[in-house]
Order: sequence, then C-alpha cells, then structure tokens
Amino acid sequence: MKLGNVLIPVADLDEAIAFYGLPVKFRDGDRFAALDGGGVTVALAGPAEQVTDSAAPSYKVDDVPATVDRMTARGAEVVRAPEAGPHETRAVLRDPSGNVFVLYSPL
Repeated sequence: MKLGNVLIPVADLDEAIAFYGLPVKFRDGDRFAALDGGGVTVALAGPAEQVTDSAAPSYKVDDVPATVDRMTARGAEVVRAPEAGPHETRAVLRDPSGNVFVLYSPL
C-alpha cells in the first residue's frame, strides 16, 4: 500500500489552491483539485465533494519557523508555535478553511 492522496475539505477551491501554492495536476471546477505534492497528491475537496469534516496532513519542511511565517502571511492561524520535540521541530497551523495541518523538520 501507498498513500494515494491527502484529502482536505475546503470552503473555497480558488483560495485553497492559492494558499497551498502547489502545482495543479487536475481540476474539476469548484468541486475538486488534485495538487502535486512531490510524491503525494494533495486532494482539495470543495463543498460539493466533501466526504470528511477534517484532515491533518503533515508536511516536511527545511525550516519550520520560516515556513510558519510564510503560511501565516497567506492567512494561516498558528495553533501551536514551533517547538522542538524529541525527533523533530514541529508546528501546528490552521488554514483559511479551518483545516489543521502540521509542519515538521527532523532534528
């Protein structure tokens, strides 16, 4: 088995595509968009295609604090500020549609 995609329900597809900033692989109007996450497809589901209330994907990044700054500039809300755990630095944010996601970088 392998991860086929990370499904994320969003309120506004255009806003979500701009927020995540990943290349669009496929789009079906305001219903659905598949974004190229570099080995994992990030599937954005507009209101008509939502089959789940929430998702919490984790994104590996080079610099957690710098990425938090970029994402908050795009409208993200910090749920937990960057902190060092036993194996990684991590932060938890909420996107403009209210979905929680994690940024992490190995120590």
